[in-house]
Amino acid sequence: MLGRSHLARALRVALLAARIYLGYKLISLREKRLGLSSERAEALRRSHHTWSARNIYATAVRLQGPMIKLAQVIGSRPDLVPDEYVQVLSRLQDRVPPRPYSVVRQVLERELGRPEEVFTEFEPEPVAAASWAQVHRARLHDGRRVAVKVQYPDMEGAVRVDLATLRLLLSILNRLERGLDFMPIVEELQEFIPQELDFLREAENAQAMARVFADWPNVVVPAVVRECTTRRVLVLEYVDGVKVSDVAAMQRLGIDPQQVAQLLLEVYCQQILVHGFFNADPHPGNFLVQPGPRLVLLDFGLCRRLPPEFHRGYLRLTRAMLTGQPDDLVQAFTDLGFRTQRWDPALLLAFRESFLAGARPGYAYADGELVAEANARLLRLFRQNPLVGYPREVVLIMRAVGLLSGLGRSLDSRADWIGLTLRYLPAEA
Repeated sequence: MLGRSHLARALRVALLAARIYLGYKLISLREKRLGLSSERAEALRRSHHTWSARNIYATAVRLQGPMIKLAQVIGSRPDLVPDEYVQVLSRLQDRVPPRPYSVVRQVLERELGRPEEVFTEFEPEPVAAASWAQVHRARLHDGRRVAVKVQYPDMEGAVRVDLATLRLLLSILNRLERGLDFMPIVEELQEFIPQELDFLREAENAQAMARVFADWPNVVVPAVVRECTTRRVLVLEYVDGVKVSDVAAMQRLGIDPQQVAQLLLEVYCQQILVHGFFNADPHPGNFLVQPGPRLVLLDFGLCRRLPPEFHRGYLRLTRAMLTGQPDDLVQAFTDLGFRTQRWDPALLLAFRESFLAGARPGYAYADGELVAEANARLLRLFRQNPLVGYPREVVLIMRAVGLLSGLGRSLDSRADWIGLTLRYLPAEA
């Protein structure tokens, strides 16, 4: 049963979602039925983009937790969402309002005992604040500099409320936008977001990722201090660097952003294609860059290990998507469990068009207008022939690929992502 604060939280999110959705529908209705000019309709949409982004920002800052995470994802997609959203919500990548040190100290005392007994130094001001935790610099008694990630109180309750609200909103949207089923996305979030709140699991993920890149001198994974880590406090080796989104800072250090973009793609090819173990949350706040360039990987709360059978099928699907063999593509989709209400290969082939929309030689991100056109066609096909089944693992892969595309755009990447992907695919795929 919801308490008053949780009920108020759910109502605030639901009301905002309804106002945003109805605002766009009203503009479309005026354009189609009342003869509103396309220029005036576009101006109204841009105004509504700005209004929506500002209200999402304000709501996320007020509610914290999962709402911050959602806003960060939206602000990380300049390849997909209008510029107004990116300009407003990208501020949450590294400017989430922190909690007071008194709150942090209470968590530390509950999890580790008095901070003075564990750390010789502990900076009260955080170096970073995120959706459900913030990070402080500290020093252990043996002299090691560490980063201490402390979870905010009552995050588990906030997550339960927000996920229940999201389930309700998307079930309503399913009825309004027939042909789409958003429930697998909610189920994926319900499984994995609670895992992000378990810092012992995140510590295991960090150690597994360190093994993946053990032989890569240009990739840094901070070491875990296991003796100081609990479910709500994570202590890692402190590693410095500049933000991957700060192109000017990279250039001042003599770091070529194109090399960084290339390394990012190689890192994710290694994770997804070679090892089948990847971080599904590659937003800009989760990477630092050092001269070399060297890429520092941060935040391992949302890592996924693909089941071996799915991984093999995904490799076959990826090769078929990139080589454009229709029979192989349809077979790969079918083998992975994609199902439509009526058998129609055209819908599965439209997936490829949407996935590759806007891909151009010399660019590692998609053309936003072409992506929008391809997605609109895919949506029309969905309405005619609904997708009734697909593997849940695809949700996280698509999330990771989408966030990487946004990063590529911010770096103006010229990396050949299609050629690079083909090089990393095993010959038997």
